[in-house]
Amino acid sequence: MKLNHILKEQVIGEAIKYHTDNNILLSESIFRMYSDNYFALYNQARKLHKEGKLNNLDPMDIELLENTDIGEFGIYEGEKVPLDCPVDSEVITEAEYQGKKVQLGKPKRGGSKKFYVYVKDPKSGNIRKVSFGAAGGGGKLSVKLKDPKAKAAFAARHNCETTKDKTTASYWSCRLPRYAKSLGLSGGGKWW
Repeated sequence: MKLNHILKEQVIGEAIKYHTDNNILLSESIFRMYSDNYFALYNQARKLHKEGKLNNLDPMDIELLENTDIGEFGIYEGEKVPLDCPVDSEVITEAEYQGKKVQLGKPKRGGSKKFYVYVKDPKSGNIRKVSFGAAGGGGKLSVKLKDPKAKAAFAARHNCETTKDKTTASYWSCRLPRYAKSLGLSGGGKWW
């Protein structure tokens, strides 16, 4: 039993090293989402971060480790469920918005602005459509994910480090690089 635990810690340790050596965000885990190793990666990274043994983390990963419970589990209606993991209505579950089925927490192109996303308003419980980006799609305006100066200016202008409300356009704009691949944008990474 102890040997399995030691081997698992070694595998997770190597995965964390792989992430840091290759500048891969922990939020882009190399493990399949919801697998045991997926959750173990966050737990071990959090432990190492608290001990001061995991330095030079991206601010997005620091926020993930310090301000969420990802990797931990709780009990909900008698069932063991992962905490702060998009297993609930945030990403996977469909909801109904104005009579049509929509996917929550997944930004898409189009609408009245360049992008939009459906979210569940925690205060009212209602589904909201949050439009963000340049009005009318922005014409020739582009998302500058590869320009470090533009990214820094954007992050400062929109206070990306402190934006936490998922029902606001600024929250999604600040996290747009996370969804770059699914939106067909080149680049990725983070704003801040």
